[in-house]
Amino acid sequence: MTFGRLHFSTAALSPTLALAMGGIWLAGFFGGCQTNEPVSYQTPPQAASLPATNAPYPDPIGIAPTGGAGSAAFGSAVSAPGTVVPGQPTPISLNGSPAPTVTPSAPGVPKVTAKAAILVDGFGRVLFERNADARLPAASTQKLLVGLLVAERGGLSTPVTIAEPDTWAEPTVMGIKPGEVYTRDQLLHAVLIRSCNDIARALGRDHSGSEAAFVASMNAKARQLGMTNSYFTNSNGLPSPPGQYSTARDLAKLGMAALRNPTLREICSTRSYTFRLANGSVRTLTNTNQVLHHFPYCTGLKTGTTNAAGKCLVSSATANGKTVVAVMLGSSSPAVWQESEALLKYGLGM
Repeated sequence: MTFGRLHFSTAALSPTLALAMGGIWLAGFFGGCQTNEPVSYQTPPQAASLPATNAPYPDPIGIAPTGGAGSAAFGSAVSAPGTVVPGQPTPISLNGSPAPTVTPSAPGVPKVTAKAAILVDGFGRVLFERNADARLPAASTQKLLVGLLVAERGGLSTPVTIAEPDTWAEPTVMGIKPGEVYTRDQLLHAVLIRSCNDIARALGRDHSGSEAAFVASMNAKARQLGMTNSYFTNSNGLPSPPGQYSTARDLAKLGMAALRNPTLREICSTRSYTFRLANGSVRTLTNTNQVLHHFPYCTGLKTGTTNAAGKCLVSSATANGKTVVAVMLGSSSPAVWQESEALLKYGLGM
């Protein structure tokens, strides 16, 4: 088994540790680059008191040009994907008014079993929260921060030559090899759509020179976004090095920042992507976000899974000029998909 730079056999470990580490490997294998197995789920019916909508599906970029939640929260200038846009106002603030915060016990609110959750609208108003400031592992949802740093840097057509340290990541990997060359755009699609850990390391090194330097960039960007209750130790969300954490509230801010960026907005809403490997073979990457496949109003954003974190999801949806972001931490499958979709529908008034 391989974790980072360490190569060892689980036979040398105690049975308990070997089982735990093997579980981490399996969780990544069934949630990332090496499998495209479909996952289906059904969402329980919503409360009858919530209004339904028969309006056509909105523009998939999830931003209203004028009026509505989108225009105030996500800025008036919408650039084409792949371009560099001016910096957004930071830090991002949640707790706006006049929408009151709804507690999990309020009538008509969907049931949430995750350890922590939050739902915010396009103005940053908190519509629902459950343990939203609890520090928990965020798993691969933190790759939204990786994507934001890469997208803001731009130059997505720039070639990136894979280095040996980029491959020091498991279990969810694309299988890139030292010396192979890909564009930043290819790598950015793979890390956001299929959550490949080796590609996260490649993008981090390309951005800042090394994994350690990129982690420093991640933490600096998190502070700029107002994510004051988060700390990251790597680019991919795995539990080593230890000590990283975030909160549902902080990840909602990250989700809002991702929606403001046209490149991330497009990639995170992509259901499948054709990745051409350096050897000429082609691999179809299916988005790990099952809500994106199941709920047509969903516009993203990012999944995460480890044994320590459980099932995590930062999701977004837009309809009728409204945009909402929901975060689930410490959930399970299929509850993470069902409950995220239910929260999104609740926020959209469906």
